[in-house]
Formats: sequence, structure tokens, C-alpha cells
Amino acid sequence: MTDDPRALDRGGWWAVVQTFEGALRCARFTDVRPAPLPPAAPWRGPRPGAWTSSLDEGAYVAACEEVRRRIGTGAVYQVNVCRVLEAPLPAGADLLGLAHRLAVHHPAPYAAYVRLPGLEVACASPELFLARDGERVASGPIKGTGRTAGDLTAKDRAENVMIVDLVRNDLGRVAVPGSVEVPALLRVEEHPGLVHLVSRVEARLRPGAGWADLLAATSPPGSVSGAPKGAALRAVADLEPVPRGPYCGAVGWVDADRRTARLAVGIRTFWREGGRLRFGTGAGVTWGSDPHREWRETELKASRLLPLASG
Repeated sequence: MTDDPRALDRGGWWAVVQTFEGALRCARFTDVRPAPLPPAAPWRGPRPGAWTSSLDEGAYVAACEEVRRRIGTGAVYQVNVCRVLEAPLPAGADLLGLAHRLAVHHPAPYAAYVRLPGLEVACASPELFLARDGERVASGPIKGTGRTAGDLTAKDRAENVMIVDLVRNDLGRVAVPGSVEVPALLRVEEHPGLVHLVSRVEARLRPGAGWADLLAATSPPGSVSGAPKGAALRAVADLEPVPRGPYCGAVGWVDADRRTARLAVGIRTFWREGGRLRFGTGAGVTWGSDPHREWRETELKASRLLPLASG
């Protein structure tokens, strides 16, 4: 195992987890083959009423109002404001059982289960952070969430376009000049219990650019930080009381021999921390945001997954 991203260019197949704050865990595997999830004991999760949130509704609304104040001064344009929920795990709880439950009841295109020393993550992410095929790289930012397509608003569309521009800029830092393109913009995708607006940004890596360069240019994912990214990250540090950890980071794999990779944005993601299960949820805040509506969006994103993880 290593925390050095340069290792991802040196051969082998790697499982990768990176936190929102930038801590990287890479584990190289010698025996890699397609297989279903291994058998697991039935999932035993926290009691349904045991979950607590790092921000209650009042504190979350206040954080959104502060973001709007900063937008009004011109300091930032958009910030993703998140909260982390946690609950004590019963003795013997195994997140592999939760991964099975998610696979059946909440299938996702970038689902993952990773168990490494000191790290266990069960992910049902719908969002592509980075795909790599040779020198081609792509990202699929999500911005805009509703129960149905009719719930999506002009604010959602404007926010998506803003984040697409940020992702274009991020990839442009390591791309061949002129190679960044947007082949899909504002596509509506259906996922369990909700719909998202999804776009796609593609580019060709410049000669000599490796994983250290690519991750430095793009992390954390723009869709879960904000724009401009530096100012948004300062707002996150000021307003969110706990680290996000794997939530809003990256989860996936890198095949250095074939020069391919798929990394998901670590949303719809559970992870173990000590004897507690954690899960994050958030919403993007712009000048046009209604803070109470953003709170309801965080509830919507958690509404299917917390019951699956409880009991």
C-alpha cells in the first residue's frame, strides 16, 4: 500500500480511495479477476433513530446563508455545503453485508466496496470523477437533483454549467491545449428515487502527465466543492464542523498496465470510523438558493440510503 500517486503509473492494478481532504490510499493487487461480491452475513446496521448529523437544520440553513453572503461580496460563486451523519455500529457489523444490500436495492453505475487495513467503504455512487483510457480522460459532473425531471430548475441548470466550466479548467491544467471538450451537457439521468442533471467533459492528457499531476489538478471533485474551487474550499473549512473523509473524495481502481481507470465521486457512500458508521449528504448553494430547499435536498439524497443502512 502507498499514499504516493506516482505509484499508479508504475504498473499493476490498484484499488484507490482518496478523501475529500486529499489523503490517498492505494493498494496494489496481484490477483484481479471479474467476480460478484463474495458472500456476506446479513447486514446488521445502526438503529433507525440513532443517526446524528454534524449540522442540524438550523445550522445548515445558517451555513447556506453565509455562503450567499460571500457570494454577494464576490468572494465565491457556488459552494457545496455538506453534513455528515453517523451512528454506532452493532458489534460484528460487516460493511460487505451493506454493500450487498446496496447492490440489490440501490444499484449504481459506480458502486464499490473497498476493505483495506483501517479503511472500509461501501459506495453507491452515480457520479464519475475520472475515467482514463490511455491518454483520454473524462469526468461526469452531476449538478441538479430532484424527485422527477419536472423538479429540476433554472438554478440547477445554471449550477451544472458553472461546474462544467470548473471541470474544464481543472482538466485543462493537464491536457493537450485545445483538447478539452464537452460532448454531453445537462443530460437527465434517472437513479433510484431521484433524477440528476449530468454532463461530461473529456480531454487528452499532455505527454508526461501522470496520476500525480491529474489528481493534483482535479481533486477534490469540482461538483462537490464549488467555484472558484479555492474560495469554495475555504468556505467548506469555515462552515463544516467535521472532515468529510471518503465522502466527496474518490473511490475506484487504476490499472496502470492497461492505462485505464474508473474513479467515482464518493457520494452515496458509507464508511466505518472506529465503531461508527458514517454517511454524507449535501447540496450546492448559489445566490439563487433557498437554504431550506437545499436542506430538503440533503434529506432527499439520504432518504433511500439511511433506511437501507439501518436496522
